[in-house]
Amino acid sequence: MTTTQVTLVQIDNYGPWTVTPEPRREADLQTMQSRLFADISQFVGNHGGYTFFTRFDNMIAVTNGLTLEDHELLQESVGNRYPVTLSLGVATDASPVQALADATTGVQNAGSAQDENRRECLTGVTVDDADRTAEDVQIAHFDVINATGTYTDELNAFDTFIEIEQGYAELMRHMRYAHDSLSFFVGGDNVIVVCPDLEAGDYEEAIYHVEETVDVELQVGVGRGKTAHDAGYDAKHALETCRADGTRVELEW
Repeated sequence: MTTTQVTLVQIDNYGPWTVTPEPRREADLQTMQSRLFADISQFVGNHGGYTFFTRFDNMIAVTNGLTLEDHELLQESVGNRYPVTLSLGVATDASPVQALADATTGVQNAGSAQDENRRECLTGVTVDDADRTAEDVQIAHFDVINATGTYTDELNAFDTFIEIEQGYAELMRHMRYAHDSLSFFVGGDNVIVVCPDLEAGDYEEAIYHVEETVDVELQVGVGRGKTAHDAGYDAKHALETCRADGTRVELEW
């Protein structure tokens, strides 16, 4: 049984800030967003977690292993170094989707994303260390079969991007609604999916669905672990087995 700890990271009052006292240069905003994501990703990663940028003003992290005190330290670090602050909602559940929903509710109850009086709220609960297990997090690492030969070396870069994103979008929707999972594009042709307790048949079904719907062929390696890093590292090894053996689904347990 999985117990996924999810943190919603939301920049406080970000929309109004970007146009106060006048609209800020887009290049400056993009640079700040990317640096902020990199710092959050490094902080969470140093504790064994994963962070995904989603819309940049809202980020989602898998934070098994981080305490509420760790989250407070993240808020303090960002507040000291950036012109914006972070509100954080933390929740745990066997379903990553439900954990994110609960984390989101906590932040929303503290105030609107554009409430100028909401600053650095921290809500929710973490998994007690005594209750953590080596099966808490399940990570699936998908990629496109022969993406280089099929797309990168055959199409221009933008058309390749369209094809890869089409596969990602269909996988994201399907895993969300059919399997209560959260999927994130992480560059190249790679998608990391945070899953509940799924089995090989669930992944085979998802791969078949994407291929039938948008004609993108996927393979996937899956791992379990106490943290996202542990599970993700096993998933990477399982994906390498797919590539070496020509299989579509490999579970590293």
